Amino acid sequence: MKMNILAIGAHPDDLEIGCAGTLIKYAEQGHDVHMLVMTGGECGGDPSVRCEEQQLSADLIGAKELFWGGYQDAKLPLDQSLIQDIEYSVASLKPTFILAPYFDDTHQDHRHLSQCTVSATRYTRNVLFYECPTTQNFTPTVFVDITEQMDRKVCALLAHSSQVHRTRVNNVDIVSVAQANARFRGVQGRTQWAEGFVPLRLFINVG
Repeated sequence: MKMNILAIGAHPDDLEIGCAGTLIKYAEQGHDVHMLVMTGGECGGDPSVRCEEQQLSADLIGAKELFWGGYQDAKLPLDQSLIQDIEYSVASLKPTFILAPYFDDTHQDHRHLSQCTVSATRYTRNVLFYECPTTQNFTPTVFVDITEQMDRKVCALLAHSSQVHRTRVNNVDIVSVAQANARFRGVQGRTQWAEGFVPLRLFINVG
């Protein structure tokens, strides 16, 4: 049965870092992947460039649709307006799985988006949190083997060419960060490369 997957990110490239391998895997299996990016990432560069990069990346991932929240970077609110916008997407798409950033994060946009997603998905099954480089205290208990999707995940990251070297870590680019994390989660999940998730709710289909 075809599923709808809704992946929600605060900024362009958040989804690529946190869960692109999983999204690619769903798309490869014929499921509909929808990406909702809440800001244009203007604090990290020209928003028009970043939006073009995000669209290119979405195409590489195989997403059916890319939606924009229209909020200002670094000012994502923790309020009813954001909750209602997420609720609207959930009601429209009726997703089988929702992927969102983890709530313990040093970036306020990630925290606020996560908290608002919890409220907006209170009647939704299968909500999983992914990690970003600024995530803290993340202990995944759900793993997705992305060994066959890792090269395409890297391509999706490289589509954000203006951001590749904006890690704020000397001599470490975003691809290196993603590879190191996927290798570590792979070791935890007993495979070569993996992405890890913390479930808010996860229903297992038994038969």
